[in-house]
Amino acid sequence: MIDSDKRDLKWMKRAIFLASLGKGRTSPNPMVGAVILDKYGNLISEGFHCKSGMPHAEAMAFKNLKKDASGGSIYVNLEPCCHQGKTPPCVDQIISFGIKKVYISIEDPDKRVSGKGIKLLKDAGIKVHQGLCERESLELNKSFIHRNITGSAFGVLKWAMSLDGRVGLKNGKSKWLTNKYSRSLVHSYRSSFDAIVIGGNTLRKDNPLLTSRGLRQPEPLRVVFTKTLDLPKKSNLWDCNLARTLVVYDASKANKNYLKRIPECVEIEEIPSDNPKLISNLLAKKGCNNVFWECGPKLATSAIKAGCIQELMTFIAPKILGGVCSMNPFADFEFTDMNDVLNLKSSEINLIGDDIFVKSDFY
Repeated sequence: MIDSDKRDLKWMKRAIFLASLGKGRTSPNPMVGAVILDKYGNLISEGFHCKSGMPHAEAMAFKNLKKDASGGSIYVNLEPCCHQGKTPPCVDQIISFGIKKVYISIEDPDKRVSGKGIKLLKDAGIKVHQGLCERESLELNKSFIHRNITGSAFGVLKWAMSLDGRVGLKNGKSKWLTNKYSRSLVHSYRSSFDAIVIGGNTLRKDNPLLTSRGLRQPEPLRVVFTKTLDLPKKSNLWDCNLARTLVVYDASKANKNYLKRIPECVEIEEIPSDNPKLISNLLAKKGCNNVFWECGPKLATSAIKAGCIQELMTFIAPKILGGVCSMNPFADFEFTDMNDVLNLKSSEINLIGDDIFVKSDFY
């Protein structure tokens, strides 16, 4: 690789790193970083999109300029925007500051931008290079890309189980199956998601907090999907000082008289059926790029069948629970042939203390 290629790779990787600093705070926007060099190739500014509603990465970088950028270059991991939103178009700033070269990793999937920003830059006589560190940029913003292409939030299903594949005893008790290090890691993962989904049964049995334990402010949106609305009058999720809570119910089956049990601070939405895909679409419309599903076997199975889940996170504890009536992580998929089963590929396997952590996605 020649020196100029090494330099370009270095600065695009820097832009991607900067972009990652906004993780968990930019939705519904993507994570974007920007690096500006002067005409001699010296770093003169950088920035990243740190929160939705705040300046985009390019705007932050131009605001932080230490020297004249005319004739220089800018590296961004995503195509600069060309539409007026909460902030002005970044393309206009790139042109007005006299930038001559723009290095873009991937095209923006947002139809308001996709390809249009690149065309405007080229029309202004700016040289545009595209595709550097493409794989890394696609991975970084996979949730944003998925939501824009499909109209659904990117779903990750998490569960913990024993070595013999049980998520709890036959009496429903499951605390604590995994060790404190695994539980701490779950809190860390929660901080990078826009919403956490559970079912009514999980709320009734576990009364969870569903927070990152302060690792993120504001906390992710807590979502309860219920068919019946038969939810407890007292619940940790009804404390809206900790985090926002949304109850989504199946309008075709729920008893609306139960709505009186739910505090006024809790948001409520109805959907026309028990199809979890409707929850994913609803959350996407609310600006959620990614959703953490921490639900029980029935909802987990339905969510997978409906295409709501793109990744799986499994914590395996070195314990044997036994019992034919003990709980499994999933309900019956009704497979009748081994060729029908779900095939996964593991992208990460780690030891968390004496627990095993496996991250997988579908082929």
